Amino acid sequence: MTPADAYRAKLVTPDAAMAGIAAGANVAMGMAVAEPPALLAALARRVETGTLAGFNLWYFHSLFHAGETVLRYELLDRIRPHCMFLTAIERELIRRGDAEGRRPIEFVPTAFSDAPRLLSSQVALDAFIVTVSPMDRHGWFTFGTANDYATTAARAAKRLIVEVNPRMPRVFGESLLHVSEVDAIVEHETPLPDLAFPPPAPEDDAIAARIAAMIEDGACLQMGIGQIPNAVCARLHDRRDLGIHTELLTPALARLIADGAVTNRRKATYPGRSVFTFAMGDRDFYAFLDDNPSLHSAPVHIVNDPRHIAKNDGVVSVNATLEVDLSGACNSEHLLGRQYSGSGGQLDFVRGARASRGGKSIIACASTARNGTVSRIVPALNGPVTTPRNDVHMIVTEYGVADLTGKTLRARAEALVAIAHPAFREALSRAIP
Repeated sequence: MTPADAYRAKLVTPDAAMAGIAAGANVAMGMAVAEPPALLAALARRVETGTLAGFNLWYFHSLFHAGETVLRYELLDRIRPHCMFLTAIERELIRRGDAEGRRPIEFVPTAFSDAPRLLSSQVALDAFIVTVSPMDRHGWFTFGTANDYATTAARAAKRLIVEVNPRMPRVFGESLLHVSEVDAIVEHETPLPDLAFPPPAPEDDAIAARIAAMIEDGACLQMGIGQIPNAVCARLHDRRDLGIHTELLTPALARLIADGAVTNRRKATYPGRSVFTFAMGDRDFYAFLDDNPSLHSAPVHIVNDPRHIAKNDGVVSVNATLEVDLSGACNSEHLLGRQYSGSGGQLDFVRGARASRGGKSIIACASTARNGTVSRIVPALNGPVTTPRNDVHMIVTEYGVADLTGKTLRARAEALVAIAHPAFREALSRAIP
C-alpha cells in the first residue's frame, strides 16, 4: 500500500474519529497551536448529546479552541481536565468553580520536561489527538509547532488521531510522523492562532535593558514568554553569532535569526540550527517556521534536559517570576492563593544555564504588582517554590541586578532589598533574618 493509499484509507470525519472514545478514557491533546479544533469540537458534541458520559483530558497550555469546546464550564461535570500549566482559560474556570463550590480543573504539578514520561508511563493513554502538517509524498507528517510531549504521547497512546491543517508549518528536526503510525486522519483547514504580544511596560523595558547589557556575542539564548523576553530580544540585533536553544520559539527570536544576529555557529549541540520544542506567534511567524532548515524541533525531554542545555557554552536563560523571597527562592506559578500557571521548564533552564561554561541564569520581575501597591520581593513566599534558592543565580528588577552566587543568607537579602521598589525597602530591611 502506498502512503497515499494508506492516507485515503484512514481519512474519516471528525465525528467518526471520535466515535471510538469510551467513557472514562484518558485522552491527551496537542498543546497550544497544535490543539486540534475539529476533533475537540467533535468530542464536545459527544458529551453534549450524551453519547459520551465523560473522559479525562490531559494537556499543557490550552488556547481558545479548547476553551470553546472541551473546556466549556458547563461540560466540566463530565469532562475532567488534568492540566499541567494553567492559562487565562483555566484561571477563569477555577474562579467560576470557586464561586459555586466546584473544582472544574485538576491541576497536575509537573515539570514540562517530565510530561513525556508522565503521559507514556504513568497515564494509560487511550487516545492522543493533535494537529499536524500535511503529509509529504513519502508518507511523513510533522508535528509542526508542537513537538514537546507530542512525539512521545503519540507513540504511547493506544489510538493516534491527527488533524491535518495545511496551515500548520512543516518543520525540520525530530518531528516526523509516518502515516503507518496513525489510526485515523481528519482534514480541517483553519487559521492558526494569531497571538499578539503587547508592548512592554516602562519597568519591563528598564529590566530588558539591564538584561540585554549582560548578553555578549556568541551567547546561546533561552527566552521565556512575555514582554520582558521580547524586549530583551529587541535590543540584541547588533549582536553577532548568537545561538538559540529554547523551550519556546517566538517571533522576537525569529527576528534575530532573520536579521543575522543568530547564526548558531558557536554551539556545541546542533551547530547552525536554532533548537526549540514548541512555538507560538502570528501568521508571518508560522510562515518563517515552514520548511526552514535552520530550525530544529526536538522533544521537550531533550530540549529541557539541563545536562543537554549545559553542553553549550555561554547559555543565557531569561525567565519571569511572580515573587522572590529574601533568600532568593522564586514562586513563578502561584498568585493570590491560587495556582496561576505552572512550573513549566523554568528550573530546567536555570540549572542548565548555571552548569554552562560562562552561562547566566536570569530571573526577572518588576519590583511591584497591583499598580505599585505590592512588592514582588517579599520576606516569605506566598506560594510554592518554583526555583529553589540554591539554584537561583541572578534576579533583575528595574532597580538593578542581584547576583546571589556564593552569598550568605543575609547578603542575599541585602542584595534583594537593594533592587526592591524604594517604597518597600525599609520594611524588607526589618525582615532580614
